[in-house]
Amino acid sequence: MVQATSQKPSLIMTLPQGILTATSLGVEGLAWHRSPGSGKHFHGRHVYFELVADEEKPGFDFLEEGGWRDAKGDTTAALNAVKGGKRTKTAMSNFAFGCTPIDAYRRAFLVKTGGKVLELESRGVLANLDQGKCVESMTPDQVAAAAGLSLPGKREPRLYMVLAPVELLVLSNLTPEEYVWYATHRPGKVFRQVLFAEVQKGHDLMAAKSVYDEAISELAETPVKKTKTIVVGNCINEIPFNMWSGYGQQTEGGLWLGDQKRVALWRFPAKVPRAWENAEG
Repeated sequence: MVQATSQKPSLIMTLPQGILTATSLGVEGLAWHRSPGSGKHFHGRHVYFELVADEEKPGFDFLEEGGWRDAKGDTTAALNAVKGGKRTKTAMSNFAFGCTPIDAYRRAFLVKTGGKVLELESRGVLANLDQGKCVESMTPDQVAAAAGLSLPGKREPRLYMVLAPVELLVLSNLTPEEYVWYATHRPGKVFRQVLFAEVQKGHDLMAAKSVYDEAISELAETPVKKTKTIVVGNCINEIPFNMWSGYGQQTEGGLWLGDQKRVALWRFPAKVPRAWENAEG
């Protein structure tokens, strides 16, 4: 059991829900506080990001949202409420991911249902992206050229679990860096930012085999087809963390985060602690 000891106010984003919380409990304390119970009986996996902040205000400027809420004012008020003695105070109850710049993300954590926390290691920015024009008729190689990226040695279908701004399971013949560029530039379906993990091969558990086979065939037979959505919603609770690429370090992977200009990665530690690995959920 985690003891809820008081710490300096911190700012934690919970994904995929997009909740922003000021708290004095710290990451582990908040994870325990928010846990629905044992991972044997409940589902409640999350990604936590600790954001840059001092005790009284966020250490960054929020992205423009059109004025429908006061993100900075509400977050400042929440931090000051915690500084004044509250254990937790919600700054934003939804859509915090879409208005938080990549520079604000300080630390990343995977949270199991029972509240066990694993901190990921930041690889920093892996690629800076060019601002070429995106059209639907582009091939994957043309996407790479428009983004200013080197071509991969070979192309093969990859399975991406998008966690924010929406939850999707997507088959794609784009590399992670190419997918960030495409997702943040494509006409009509554009994401302001995107957070996702690649799923290891052989773990196509969320849809019928015929659905995957049809999607793979479509990608192979249509040169300009770059992505195919397989599942919409509730992906994080259906695909265990040990099925994410990068778990066990056989391949580069973890949490990919990007916007129109850059791609960052938080990867699994070289050795995942046994206590976290064995924890349910």
